[in-house]
Amino acid sequence: MVFSSSLFLLYFLPLFLIIYYLLDKNFKNIFTLLASIFFYTWGAPEFIFIVLGSITIDYYIVNALYGSPIKKKRILLAISIILNVGLLLYFKYANFFIENVNFALQNFGFGEIGWVKIALPIGISFFTFQKLTYSIDVYRNVHTPLKKVTDYAMYILMFPQLIAGPIVRFNEIADQIEDRSKHETIDNRLLGFYRFIIGLSKKVLIANVLGAEADKIFAIGYNDLSTSLAWIGIIAYSFQIYFDFSGYSDMAIGIGRMIGFKFPENFNNPYISQNITEFWKRWHITLSRFMRDYLYIPLGGNRVSKNRLYFNLCFVFLISGFWHGAAWNFLIWGAYHGIFLIADRIFLIKFTQRIGKYPSIIITYIIILVGWVFFRVENLPGSFSYISKMFTFDFKETIYSLNSEFISILIIGAFFSFIVAFKLGVWLQEKIYYTNYNLKGIISMSILSVILLFICISFITTSGFNPFIYFRF
Repeated sequence: MVFSSSLFLLYFLPLFLIIYYLLDKNFKNIFTLLASIFFYTWGAPEFIFIVLGSITIDYYIVNALYGSPIKKKRILLAISIILNVGLLLYFKYANFFIENVNFALQNFGFGEIGWVKIALPIGISFFTFQKLTYSIDVYRNVHTPLKKVTDYAMYILMFPQLIAGPIVRFNEIADQIEDRSKHETIDNRLLGFYRFIIGLSKKVLIANVLGAEADKIFAIGYNDLSTSLAWIGIIAYSFQIYFDFSGYSDMAIGIGRMIGFKFPENFNNPYISQNITEFWKRWHITLSRFMRDYLYIPLGGNRVSKNRLYFNLCFVFLISGFWHGAAWNFLIWGAYHGIFLIADRIFLIKFTQRIGKYPSIIITYIIILVGWVFFRVENLPGSFSYISKMFTFDFKETIYSLNSEFISILIIGAFFSFIVAFKLGVWLQEKIYYTNYNLKGIISMSILSVILLFICISFITTSGFNPFIYFRF
């Protein structure tokens, strides 16, 4: 079940909210848990008992960890980490490792290892990281563990952020899990509704339109692809993945706010970044913060020699790339960004500071676009062929023609991606996202939100193209 489906918009979410608002606060957590189990089971019924079992075991391990002597704490933390990372490695990466081992065996003339391919539980990358923040935060005495296993299960399985984040660290919402009554106000419900509609509109009205055309361009054989069409395809994909993923995050944050949770922001206009270091402070913010606090800093962070610092950066971004998918192209994508982060430290940031804001944004965006090719094309030879086509200056005519709707949405996507680089965009963002509306503003935003909701539903019911890119991670 996806947020941008008729089933979710017309049945699941309204029914959930009606019952949730009518319930006494003592029953809201358990109801949210039951609704989340139903939500997950709808999409992956074969995995729900594995997920629930791992949650239950992890809860009691971490509760035993809290207050134990340091030696026992370390052993129990190690068990928790091995359990969660082990499940992730098995379900997400076993196929990849066996395929590569078999490839190597074939090259040396040996027989293949017999293997039944393993299906991937949806959302495992996201809820595994949240489980790790729980055990590590309790180990570090950042927060006490939860008193009820059902509260812990609700934190992990909460349907707004279950499938594709944002990655909500335990210490950020621990107090809200136990009592969020002060946040369950009419203002928060309205602002959450507005935020949800903004995210839905990003997804349905921009990402879906661009994604459908980007898929057609990427399906063209490289021999028939022109340089200009290659650039249009990857630019369309860059806006598709941004509005798709940030739209999902907006919807998750909006639903959370409607039920009293304050989830962390996950995007901050990443395409106006002036270097790759800044890009990773603006793109998938909760993943960047997780990698920094739970991997980069424990490796020594910036308090190491230059060579070790560069190794840490590359290693963390290799892991980040591999986290996105079990394929060589994701590893290359992670290494690519790691190399540019090192280049930022050595000379690139100084260079971009000299050339000024807008040239820096253009150069950084081009670097990001090349990286997105590795993310979008499913194999390395195809990725390199596409990149070479982008820079061969082959402007031949192609059989593919761009339609006016696609061009219009591409321009709209570019406008909303880069407008915050200007003062007008900053004012517009503050007005839409961070304003405490007066009565006139509430009425205007409510009318606009309802209109956008009906437009989105009409688009959903008439179009069969409605993927969420990050669901496969």
